[in-house]
Amino acid sequence: PGAPLYAPGVVSAVAESVELLACAREHGIPVVHTNIRYHPTHFADGGMWVRKAPVMKDMVEGNPLAAFCEAVQPLPEEVVISKQYASSFFGTSLASMLHAQGIDTVVLAGCSTSGCIRATAVDAVQHGFRTIVVRECVGDRHPDPHEANLFDIDSKYGDVVGKQEAMTQLRAASLKR
Repeated sequence: PGAPLYAPGVVSAVAESVELLACAREHGIPVVHTNIRYHPTHFADGGMWVRKAPVMKDMVEGNPLAAFCEAVQPLPEEVVISKQYASSFFGTSLASMLHAQGIDTVVLAGCSTSGCIRATAVDAVQHGFRTIVVRECVGDRHPDPHEANLFDIDSKYGDVVGKQEAMTQLRAASLKR
């Protein structure tokens, strides 16, 4: 609370993501983390998004508000992709990296449902990936946009599933690897 980007729905999503992340790691499923990072003096790499949402200027290296939540910190061997916009695919090497590894499905957790999760889900399906959004592991600033975006994602771009179902799918995927 008190942070400019604080969103109550994200707190529970982070807590729920701990078990999902542990399951992926335990079963050898590749884990990729993303964050948003900008040049700290001019923010030119943020383009129009930083102008529209100046609060995004908090997303600079070294700002504790831009750090990964302690409970879901990347491990040293896990890939971290820094991005400047909502989608984890836009302007990054994520799609080519996943295709090169023969990965055909992405499982999304994080925030915000109406921003980064939705944009990433849309781009994932456009890049040919099956997209799974884990309901308990995504959050937003308010329940209304959260639920509306989950409805849209499930209707058009991917599958919105519960955490237990997602973990069952991760376990099954590990047997196929």
